[in-house]
Amino acid sequence: MENKSKIVVLGGGESGTGAAILAKKKGFKVFLSDNKKINPKYSSVLKHFDIEFEEGAHSLNRILQADEVIKSPGIPDSIPLIKKIKEKGIPVISEIEFAKRYTKAKTICITGSNGKTTTTLLIHHILKNAGLNIGVAGNIGKSFAWQVATSNYDTYVLEISSFQLDGMFDFKADIAILLNITPDHLDRYDNDFEKYTESKLRILQNQTKNEAFIWCFDDPVLNKVLANRNIAAQQYPFSIHESEIENGAHLVNNELEIINNKTKLTMTLEQLALQGKHNIYNSMAAGVAAKLMDIRNGTIKQCLSDFTNIPHRLEYVSSVHGITFINDSKATNVNATWYALENMEKPVVWIAGGIDKGNDYTDIKALVKQKVKAIVCLGTNNSRLHELFANDVDIIIDTISAKGAVEAAYSLAEKDEIVLLSPACASFDLFENYEDRGDQFKEALKRL
Repeated sequence: MENKSKIVVLGGGESGTGAAILAKKKGFKVFLSDNKKINPKYSSVLKHFDIEFEEGAHSLNRILQADEVIKSPGIPDSIPLIKKIKEKGIPVISEIEFAKRYTKAKTICITGSNGKTTTTLLIHHILKNAGLNIGVAGNIGKSFAWQVATSNYDTYVLEISSFQLDGMFDFKADIAILLNITPDHLDRYDNDFEKYTESKLRILQNQTKNEAFIWCFDDPVLNKVLANRNIAAQQYPFSIHESEIENGAHLVNNELEIINNKTKLTMTLEQLALQGKHNIYNSMAAGVAAKLMDIRNGTIKQCLSDFTNIPHRLEYVSSVHGITFINDSKATNVNATWYALENMEKPVVWIAGGIDKGNDYTDIKALVKQKVKAIVCLGTNNSRLHELFANDVDIIIDTISAKGAVEAAYSLAEKDEIVLLSPACASFDLFENYEDRGDQFKEALKRL
C-alpha cells in the first residue's frame, strides 16, 4: 500500500486518531472526518501532528478522493457513506489492519463475545512481569496504530472486537484466542447469528502451521463451527469438562492443568485470583498463551494468583447496611449478565437495561426466576424487560438515572442481599459508555 498517497480516516476517537498519527508519520496525505464533535483531547493531538480534520459533518467529495479509508470500528458498514466509498472501489480497512503493516512485533489476539478485556489484561500482566517488552492495545487502552507510531514494542496483546475483525484482511495473528461465541451486536449483523459467528472466526484468517489457535472446547457454537473447518494453525483447546486434552488446558480433580508439549503447569482453582467459571476459562486461555511464549511456570502461577481485575466487571464497590453493591456495567450483553447472575449466592436486586442489541433473554430467565427478587430498569425504553420478566419477578420498576437506580435498588434490598448492576445492554441511551455508567453508579453509591 506504499503507493497509496491519500488516506482518509473516518472517526476521530482513539482508533481514528491513532490511525491518523501513524499515517502522517508514514508520509501519507491524511484527512480525518467525523460527523460528530471530536473530543478536545483528540482534536488537540490532531492539531499537534498537523493533521487536517473536520467535525460535525462528512465532506463526501473529499472522502471519495481517498486511495484508502481507515474506518473506526463504531461506524457500521451499512451506512450510506460507507456504501458509496465501497461502490467507488476504495478499500475500507480497520485501524488494526493498517497498523500491522508497520510493525514486526508478535501479536497475541483475543476475541470472543465475553471475557476479552479480562483475558487481554491477564496475558499482558503475565508477560510484563516476565520482563517482555510488551504493549496492550486493540479495543482497550491506547490504540494499536498510536503505539506503533510512537513506541517500539516486541509483542502486542490485542483485544479485538468483531467490528475490528470485519476490516482486517491481510492481518495474521501469531497467537489467536477465541473465548466464546454468544449472540451479541446482532443489530450490526442483520440479526443473523451466523454472520456474527463468521465475523469472530476471522481471527483465524491467514494463519499457518507456524501460528497457534487457542479456543474454548466447551463452547457449543465453537465446537459446531470448527468441526467442519480446515484450521491450519496448531490448536490448543481449553476445557472445564474434557479431561483428555493433550495440548491446552483442562481440569483434573479440581486442579487447573496447562500443557504444552508434555510440559505441565498445575495449580488449584482456589489459587486463581479470578473466581467463577467464566474466569477459569479466562485464566486457562491466558495461561496457555503464556506457555506458548515460553514464560516460566513460576511466573505464570504467580501472575494468575495476584492479578487484579478491571473496573466495571463484577467489581465489588461497597457494602451499605449489609447490602452488597456490585458494578458489572461492562456486561453489555445477555451472556455476560448470565455469568454475573450465576456467581450470585444471595438474593439479588438486579439493575438492568439500556439499548437492546437484539437480545435474547431466554438463557437467563431461569436464573432470574431463581435469584432475582426485583428488577430496577435503567434505560429510556424498558418495555421488553417488563414483558419478558413479568411472570418471573414480582417487582419491576423504571428509572432513568444512575442515582435513581441506586436509590430504588437500595430501598428494595435488605441486609445480606446484593444489588447487581449488570445491564445486559449497551449504555448509549443515558451514558457515554459502560465506564460512564459504572462510574455514575459508584458515585451515586457514595451519596446514599
